[in-house]
Amino acid sequence: EHKNYYLVTPKQPKTMKTAIAFSLIASVAAFSAPNSRREAVQAAVTAAGVAFAPIAANAAVGESPRFSVFGVIGDGTSYSEGAAYGTDQSKPLYSPYSVYGEAGPESLYKPGNDVEVNRKKSILAESRKRLSKLPAYVEKKKWYEVKNELTRYMYETRGAVRGLAKTSAQKSAADDFFLTIEKTYGAATQKNQDACMAAAKASVTTLDAFVGGV
Repeated sequence: EHKNYYLVTPKQPKTMKTAIAFSLIASVAAFSAPNSRREAVQAAVTAAGVAFAPIAANAAVGESPRFSVFGVIGDGTSYSEGAAYGTDQSKPLYSPYSVYGEAGPESLYKPGNDVEVNRKKSILAESRKRLSKLPAYVEKKKWYEVKNELTRYMYETRGAVRGLAKTSAQKSAADDFFLTIEKTYGAATQKNQDACMAAAKASVTTLDAFVGGV
C-alpha cells in the first residue's frame, strides 16, 4: 500500500509550546475580571512573575520571589533598584535613583579607619623600596627602568599620600615629594644623568620626611 509521507504532520517545535504556555497565563490574567485598573496591572505583573520566576537579590532560602513596581504594586519591602524613588524604602536614600541610604554613623565604611591607614602606609613602605632602586638604574643609564619603576607599582603612591595628608604641613610635604618624582621622571625622559640622580635621591628624602609627619 502506498503511503503519502508528505501528509504527515510535523512535530511542533519547543518554541511553539512555550508560546502557548505564555498565552494561557495571559488568558488567565485577562479573564480574571479585576475590579479596577490597579488590580489588572497587578494581575499582569503576577502572571509575568510566574512565567519568568525571577529570584530576588534579597530573597531568603525557600521564600517565594518578591518584587516591587514603583512601590505601588507587589511587596513594598523588596528592592526596586531605585525605580520607586525611595517610596518603597524604610529610610531616606542618598539619591532617588539608588537603593542605598545616606552615609552616617551606622554606615559599615568608616573613613580613616585603622585598616585603611595601615594599607596606605604599607604602600608608601613599598614605594620607598622601589625609589631606592633608582640610583642604580640611573648609574647604568637604564632610563626605561627608571620610568617604569615610577609608573608601575607607584601608580598607587600618589593616592596613598593624598589620603594620609590631612594638615597643611603634611600637604606641603606631599607636594615636595611629588615634585621630586616628577623631576626624576622628566630627567629620565631627557636622559639627563646628573639631574636624574639628584632628583632620585631627593625623592627618598622627601618621602621619608612626609612619612615622619603622618
